[in-house]
Amino acid sequence: MTVAILIPAAGFGTRMRGADKLLQIVDGIPLLRRVALRALAATPLVIVTLPDLGGARAQAIGDLAVQKVPVPDAATGMAASLRRGAAKVPGDAAVMIVPADMPDLTSDDFSCIINAFLATPHAILQQGTAADGTPGHPVLFPPDCLPAFAKLNGDHGAKQILMANMHRLQRVELAGNHALIDLDTPEAWDAWNAARGQ
Repeated sequence: MTVAILIPAAGFGTRMRGADKLLQIVDGIPLLRRVALRALAATPLVIVTLPDLGGARAQAIGDLAVQKVPVPDAATGMAASLRRGAAKVPGDAAVMIVPADMPDLTSDDFSCIINAFLATPHAILQQGTAADGTPGHPVLFPPDCLPAFAKLNGDHGAKQILMANMHRLQRVELAGNHALIDLDTPEAWDAWNAARGQ
Protein backbone atom coordinates (compact mmCIF):
# COMPACT_ATOMS: atom_id res chain seq x y z
CA MET A 1 0.00 0.00 0.00
CA THR A 2 1.18 3.52 -0.80
CA VAL A 3 1.83 5.88 2.09
CA ALA A 4 1.88 9.60 1.34
CA ILE A 5 3.55 12.12 3.60
CA LEU A 6 1.72 15.41 4.02
CA ILE A 7 3.74 18.34 5.33
CA PRO A 8 1.47 21.26 6.31
CA ALA A 9 3.60 24.35 5.65
CA ALA A 10 1.03 27.05 4.93
CA GLY A 11 0.64 28.48 8.45
CA PHE A 12 1.96 31.87 9.43
CA GLY A 13 3.80 31.01 12.66
CA THR A 14 2.86 34.20 14.52
CA ARG A 15 4.75 33.11 17.67
CA MET A 16 8.04 33.64 15.80
CA ARG A 17 7.49 37.42 16.00
CA GLY A 18 8.24 38.14 12.35
CA ALA A 19 10.76 35.42 11.50
CA ASP A 20 9.73 32.43 9.37
CA LYS A 21 10.44 29.28 11.37
CA LEU A 22 10.31 27.09 8.27
CA LEU A 23 13.09 29.10 6.62
CA GLN A 24 15.45 28.92 9.60
CA ILE A 25 18.74 27.39 8.48
CA VAL A 26 19.50 23.93 9.84
CA ASP A 27 22.64 22.12 8.69
CA GLY A 28 23.04 24.64 5.90
CA ILE A 29 19.53 24.47 4.40
CA PRO A 30 16.08 25.85 5.27
CA LEU A 31 14.15 23.70 7.75
CA LEU A 32 11.29 23.11 5.29
CA ARG A 33 13.69 21.77 2.66
CA ARG A 34 15.34 19.54 5.26
CA VAL A 35 12.01 18.05 6.34
CA ALA A 36 10.93 17.54 2.71
CA LEU A 37 14.19 15.78 1.82
CA ARG A 38 13.83 13.45 4.78
CA ALA A 39 10.24 12.71 3.77
CA LEU A 40 11.32 11.90 0.21
CA ALA A 41 13.88 9.45 1.59
CA ALA A 42 10.99 7.51 3.16
CA THR A 43 8.36 7.64 0.40
CA PRO A 44 8.18 9.00 -3.16
CA LEU A 45 4.76 10.60 -2.54
CA VAL A 46 5.26 13.81 -0.57
CA ILE A 47 2.72 16.64 -0.50
CA VAL A 48 3.58 20.07 0.90
CA THR A 49 0.95 22.73 1.51
CA LEU A 50 2.12 26.32 1.09
CA PRO A 51 0.59 29.79 1.53
CA ASP A 52 1.31 30.39 -2.17
CA LEU A 53 3.46 28.98 -4.95
CA GLY A 54 5.60 32.07 -5.45
CA GLY A 55 6.93 32.80 -1.99
CA ALA A 56 10.14 31.96 -0.17
CA ARG A 57 8.82 28.68 1.19
CA ALA A 58 7.94 27.46 -2.29
CA GLN A 59 11.38 28.51 -3.51
CA ALA A 60 13.04 26.56 -0.69
CA ILE A 61 11.62 23.31 -2.10
CA GLY A 62 11.23 24.43 -5.71
CA ASP A 63 13.48 21.78 -7.25
CA LEU A 64 12.27 18.86 -5.12
CA ALA A 65 9.95 16.16 -6.45
CA VAL A 66 7.15 17.03 -4.04
CA GLN A 67 3.59 18.03 -4.85
CA LYS A 68 3.11 21.68 -3.88
CA VAL A 69 -0.44 22.67 -2.88
CA PRO A 70 -1.38 26.34 -2.37
CA VAL A 71 -3.65 27.14 0.56
CA PRO A 72 -5.13 30.62 -0.03
CA ASP A 73 -7.27 30.29 3.11
CA ALA A 74 -4.35 29.31 5.36
CA ALA A 75 -5.21 32.14 7.78
CA THR A 76 -8.33 30.23 8.85
CA GLY A 77 -6.20 27.64 10.62
CA MET A 78 -4.35 24.34 10.29
CA ALA A 79 -7.47 22.58 9.04
CA ALA A 80 -7.27 24.43 5.71
CA SER A 81 -3.83 22.92 5.05
CA LEU A 82 -4.97 19.45 6.04
CA ARG A 83 -8.15 19.60 3.94
CA ARG A 84 -6.37 20.76 0.80
CA GLY A 85 -3.38 18.49 1.27
CA ALA A 86 -5.41 15.36 2.04
CA ALA A 87 -7.53 16.02 -1.03
CA LYS A 88 -4.41 15.34 -3.13
CA VAL A 89 -3.77 11.93 -1.53
CA PRO A 90 -4.92 9.00 -3.72
CA GLY A 91 -8.01 7.36 -2.23
CA ASP A 92 -6.27 4.03 -1.74
CA ALA A 93 -3.24 5.51 0.03
CA ALA A 94 -2.54 6.12 3.70
CA VAL A 95 -1.31 9.55 4.77
CA MET A 96 1.23 10.48 7.42
CA ILE A 97 1.05 14.03 8.76
CA VAL A 98 4.55 15.39 9.38
CA PRO A 99 4.72 18.81 11.08
CA ALA A 100 7.18 21.07 9.28
CA ASP A 101 8.59 22.56 12.49
CA MET A 102 9.98 19.36 14.05
CA PRO A 103 13.66 19.29 13.00
CA ASP A 104 14.65 16.14 14.90
CA LEU A 105 12.34 13.83 12.93
CA THR A 106 14.40 11.73 10.51
CA SER A 107 13.74 9.62 7.45
CA ASP A 108 14.36 6.59 9.68
CA ASP A 109 11.57 7.78 11.99
CA PHE A 110 9.21 8.09 9.03
CA SER A 111 10.19 4.66 7.71
CA CYS A 112 9.73 3.13 11.16
CA ILE A 113 6.12 4.32 11.32
CA ILE A 114 5.41 3.34 7.71
CA ASN A 115 6.84 -0.14 8.28
CA ALA A 116 4.78 -0.58 11.45
CA PHE A 117 1.67 0.28 9.45
CA LEU A 118 2.51 -2.06 6.59
CA ALA A 119 3.19 -4.88 9.05
CA THR A 120 -0.28 -4.79 10.60
CA PRO A 121 -2.96 -7.07 9.10
CA HIS A 122 -5.68 -4.45 9.64
CA ALA A 123 -5.36 -0.81 8.65
CA ILE A 124 -4.78 0.97 11.95
CA LEU A 125 -3.44 4.38 12.87
CA GLN A 126 0.19 4.79 13.89
CA GLN A 127 1.48 7.50 16.23
CA GLY A 128 5.09 8.31 16.96
CA THR A 129 6.14 8.56 20.60
CA ALA A 130 9.20 9.70 22.49
CA ALA A 131 11.49 7.02 23.89
CA ASP A 132 9.62 7.27 27.22
CA GLY A 133 6.27 6.57 25.53
CA THR A 134 4.94 10.14 25.46
CA PRO A 135 2.73 10.42 22.35
CA GLY A 136 3.66 12.96 19.71
CA HIS A 137 4.20 13.12 15.94
CA PRO A 138 3.98 12.06 13.21
CA VAL A 139 0.62 10.32 12.94
CA LEU A 140 -0.25 7.97 10.07
CA PHE A 141 -3.89 7.63 9.02
CA PRO A 142 -5.19 4.67 6.96
CA PRO A 143 -7.07 5.32 3.69
CA ASP A 144 -10.51 5.04 5.30
CA CYS A 145 -9.73 8.14 7.40
CA LEU A 146 -9.17 10.38 4.36
CA PRO A 147 -12.83 11.47 3.95
CA ALA A 148 -12.79 12.86 7.50
CA PHE A 149 -10.11 15.38 6.56
CA ALA A 150 -12.59 17.18 4.30
CA LYS A 151 -14.68 18.00 7.38
CA LEU A 152 -11.91 19.58 9.46
CA ASN A 153 -12.10 23.25 10.40
CA GLY A 154 -10.29 25.74 12.59
CA ASP A 155 -6.84 25.29 14.08
CA HIS A 156 -7.15 21.93 15.82
CA GLY A 157 -5.42 19.89 13.14
CA ALA A 158 -6.37 16.23 12.79
CA LYS A 159 -6.76 15.66 16.54
CA GLN A 160 -10.49 14.96 16.23
CA ILE A 161 -9.82 12.20 13.67
CA LEU A 162 -7.17 10.74 15.96
CA MET A 163 -9.49 10.85 18.99
CA ALA A 164 -12.30 9.16 17.06
CA ASN A 165 -9.96 6.28 16.23
CA MET A 166 -8.15 5.73 19.52
CA HIS A 167 -9.53 2.20 19.64
CA ARG A 168 -7.34 1.26 16.67
CA LEU A 169 -4.22 3.25 17.40
CA GLN A 170 -0.76 1.74 17.64
CA ARG A 171 2.06 3.77 19.11
CA VAL A 172 5.56 3.51 17.64
CA GLU A 173 8.58 4.45 19.73
CA LEU A 174 11.00 6.83 18.04
CA ALA A 175 14.47 7.81 19.22
CA GLY A 176 14.89 10.32 22.05
CA ASN A 177 12.42 13.18 21.88
CA HIS A 178 12.17 13.23 18.08
CA ALA A 179 8.38 12.89 18.30
CA LEU A 180 7.98 15.85 20.65
CA ILE A 181 10.37 18.69 19.79
CA ASP A 182 8.75 21.43 17.74
CA LEU A 183 10.28 24.86 17.30
CA ASP A 184 7.74 27.65 17.02
CA THR A 185 9.29 30.48 19.07
CA PRO A 186 12.67 32.25 18.87
CA GLU A 187 13.43 30.97 22.38
CA ALA A 188 12.77 27.37 21.33
CA TRP A 189 15.11 27.81 18.38
CA ASP A 190 17.83 29.34 20.58
CA ALA A 191 17.58 26.48 23.07
CA TRP A 192 17.63 23.84 20.34
CA ASN A 193 20.64 25.38 18.61
CA ALA A 194 22.45 25.71 21.95
CA ALA A 195 21.83 22.04 22.70
CA ARG A 196 23.43 21.19 19.36
CA GLY A 197 26.42 23.41 20.12
CA GLN A 198 25.53 26.01 17.51
